[in-house]
Amino acid sequence: MALEDYRTDMEACCRCSVCKFIPMEQVKSYDFAYGCPSIARYNFHAYSGGGRLAIGIALLDKELEYSRGLLDIVYNCQMCGACDVSCKYAMDMDVFEPISEMRIACVERGLTLPVFEKMIASLRQNGNLVPPAGAGGKRWFDDLEVKDYTREKVEVIFHAGCRLGGDRSLWEAGRMALALLKKAGVDVGIAAGEKCCGGRAHYLGYREEFLKQAEQNVKQFARAGATVLVTGCAECYQAFRVLYDRYGFTPGLEVLHISEYLLRLVREGRLRPYRELNMKVTYHDPCYLGRLGEPWVHWEGKLKPGQIRLFDPPREFRRGSYGVYQPPRELLMGIPGITLAEMERNREYAWCCGAGGGVKESNPDFALWTARERLKEARLTGADVLVTACPGCLRNFRDALAGQPLRVNDITELVAGACL
Repeated sequence: MALEDYRTDMEACCRCSVCKFIPMEQVKSYDFAYGCPSIARYNFHAYSGGGRLAIGIALLDKELEYSRGLLDIVYNCQMCGACDVSCKYAMDMDVFEPISEMRIACVERGLTLPVFEKMIASLRQNGNLVPPAGAGGKRWFDDLEVKDYTREKVEVIFHAGCRLGGDRSLWEAGRMALALLKKAGVDVGIAAGEKCCGGRAHYLGYREEFLKQAEQNVKQFARAGATVLVTGCAECYQAFRVLYDRYGFTPGLEVLHISEYLLRLVREGRLRPYRELNMKVTYHDPCYLGRLGEPWVHWEGKLKPGQIRLFDPPREFRRGSYGVYQPPRELLMGIPGITLAEMERNREYAWCCGAGGGVKESNPDFALWTARERLKEARLTGADVLVTACPGCLRNFRDALAGQPLRVNDITELVAGACL
């Protein structure tokens, strides 16, 4: 696909501004009505989903040129998909995909940001966007006595991801995940030289680098003989579960987020949350596990001519409703002593943590502002702990806490506290 392939979607935008907010029926208060962090922060139409679609048409019609100035709008976006699901509350059109294609078109023309070029250089050289953050040669999985699936057969692959492997402050989430899997008797393995899933490269606009990573990973998975691929990273989950399918790569094994797999183990009686954790928690839905984690829907056909958008054959649109929402909540509610309180914006209408789309790297102030908005919402639930299920969310929330009376944990840390 290319930007031109989404012309009819972009032309269908009626500039109603629904993309800026969560649907009216979902709004519970004035303070938490926005869905899109970019428009909420910069308050200029170009930074909204509809504004970016208008820019896309202008680029196609050569009324606007690809330029360095354009990058401020293109990259000050977490690629969270909130605009897309809000629009699709009533419309049958794509918003997220043409915005993604705009980034790809920029990269193809040599327009990108130095910080992203540095990340991609690391990907090309080391196979990871973020080099492993070992101190003195130490790695996140050292001393855990876990198999290396590139050398021996395993039933389950655990993929940690670049964010976790490259950030020592996040290692505990990966280590707890492995400890839980081993306690349940799972034949699990990791790759000592794990390679990036490629998903973040794709959403930064580097499609070719994503395709290379996907091809390499699929071949490596096949050699492992595993039946299940588990990851604790929402972005990796979305890449393996959605992007790989979209581009025709079939890992040949079941892809699950760690919350889904741990819940399965609990239901099978292989893990038992026995220790009481007396706390009130609220759960943050990561964008790439929730609305963007919905399975890809393949469709071939055409748009019928006319004023109403009708497709032949009928087309099913991804509206974010079928992401991974219930498993993390059910896992938390199964821990003795835990009370779960929902934030006003949740599930497919959850506010982004702020770390996605390269914003954490290119505009850290914007990333932290977005996280603080979410922390305000979390505190109003009266929760003691904000729980999430993605290393990117975990790190950005912790960076934004600044001494606030709220703890932030990965879901694996709480499950480990109850089971180990």
